Amino acid sequence: METIIQTPVTFTERAVTEIKRLMAEEGFDSSKVLRVGVKGGGCSGMTYILNFDKREDADELYEMNDFPFVINPAHGIYLTGMQIDWEGGLNSRGFTFENPNASKTCGCGTSFAV
Repeated sequence: METIIQTPVTFTERAVTEIKRLMAEEGFDSSKVLRVGVKGGGCSGMTYILNFDKREDADELYEMNDFPFVINPAHGIYLTGMQIDWEGGLNSRGFTFENPNASKTCGCGTSFAV
């Protein structure tokens, strides 16, 4: 019997479309994978990481909607259950994060506290 591992974060259809668009751009380094994580800083204490990066030994590799992404296991406690979306409007453009683990978020949407 095959074990199904659920990804700690999910991506909306709009986020998947934008990530795949970025990966299809000329000059994209296909040796890199999407990194989802957190780092200290920002006005609420922690900031989200969402970028293309080399895979590190400690990273856990996931695949969703035909693209791989990695998460450092130490960040999992802050990210489990989070949904990543893409807003493409005139007033708000970029990735957004809906995180059930955040006790408060900053107005910019990329900084949070637990």
